[in-house]
Amino acid sequence: MNCSMHHTVLLSYGMEKRLDPVTLQLFWDFVKAKEQLLKSPYFPVLFSFTAYMTFCLPYIALDFLSTKVPAVRKYKIQPLSYPTLGMMVPCMIQCVYHHIVFIFPVTVAHWYWRPVDLPVMAPELPRVLLDVTVCLLLFDFQYFLWHLLHHKVPWLYKTFHKVHHKHVSTFALTTQYSSVWELLSLGFFAAINPVLLNCHPLTEMIFFLVNIWLSVEDHSGYELPWSTNRLMPFGLYGGAPHHDLHHLKFKCNYAPYFTHWDRLFGTLAQARSQQ
Repeated sequence: MNCSMHHTVLLSYGMEKRLDPVTLQLFWDFVKAKEQLLKSPYFPVLFSFTAYMTFCLPYIALDFLSTKVPAVRKYKIQPLSYPTLGMMVPCMIQCVYHHIVFIFPVTVAHWYWRPVDLPVMAPELPRVLLDVTVCLLLFDFQYFLWHLLHHKVPWLYKTFHKVHHKHVSTFALTTQYSSVWELLSLGFFAAINPVLLNCHPLTEMIFFLVNIWLSVEDHSGYELPWSTNRLMPFGLYGGAPHHDLHHLKFKCNYAPYFTHWDRLFGTLAQARSQQ
């Protein structure tokens, strides 16, 4: 094959990759254009905090609306409990403090240990969906074991996990209202799984976004018509009602997202779905 023909084949392959409807190439090219930001040691903590607050804000708005609008109130899992500004502000202050004092140094160390590599090609969409799903399932298993252990061992509960159970009726900002140990150890699980699976950086970012969203939804205190547990069939996914019941009853529903581990270990308590 002469050089001209070889060049034509490469161009054709590149165009096919770009036009292939199951690739994320155009989006990845857009993301890569911000390469200087992505490779900055500040990016991971900014990404995490911005995503968290963005996902919390709609539920914060619902919390204020639900006290005045019955149409919103009917979707609240515990309709007699409302978070006040006095409850939200300490959660917010702690979140900012943890991100600045603890999460930022850890993410800088991670950035130094594992420099960001941005490949030219985007991952295929089926591979992204598979990797994100496997990362979620792994995290769900790790969280289940961690959570169960911290409830069964009194010292672990009192020392590390008790602070997260301050609020029996959860709201979005309680998602990260926890001890530093809990925040960092669960953050480690979330960070290590894409590395173990050798995920594409774009897949890694998508997984982090999905994981943060699901965590916030779990603690939101609302079961909306489009809530994840309503979209997933056969009760495979517990969602906000599942986790809200854990905070209410304490000794059940240890898995954060899916229900199969609680079924297997006999720790599943069924939540009454909102009508």
